[in-house]
Amino acid sequence: MRRKAEASRWWAEVEMQVQFFDLDPMQIVWHGNYVKYLEVVRCALLDKIDYNYVEMGASGYSWPVIDVQLRYIQSAKFGQRLKLRADIVEWENRLKIDYLISDVDSGARLTRATTTQVAIDMASGEMCFVSPQVLLKKLGLES
Repeated sequence: MRRKAEASRWWAEVEMQVQFFDLDPMQIVWHGNYVKYLEVVRCALLDKIDYNYVEMGASGYSWPVIDVQLRYIQSAKFGQRLKLRADIVEWENRLKIDYLISDVDSGARLTRATTTQVAIDMASGEMCFVSPQVLLKKLGLES
């Protein structure tokens, strides 16, 4: 596990622009759409470590999200350019990812989040209490 002040070895960033269809009646991003933004950058991160959802399935494991924590700091608005960042912070018994959504131009923090995923053995349907070796290999922690 890493301390918050340390940089993660496994991270990804994606830039995107807020689209009209993501707004609520108050003309800001509807709170539920931030979960979609987390998914966008999580997919980029999983691609980067070569363990995306297709690879997970091929390895015999599914990794459902079991917990999402979001802290809204400032609302995102139509046309705003966002930087989405994801960092893997835990991997031994679960896959925990920290996120930061910020404004591209100012660097202002808009949203912080964390997701937790656990491995499920697809053959048995049982939850794994230790992350499977395949994840550790993808992270370069085992050969």
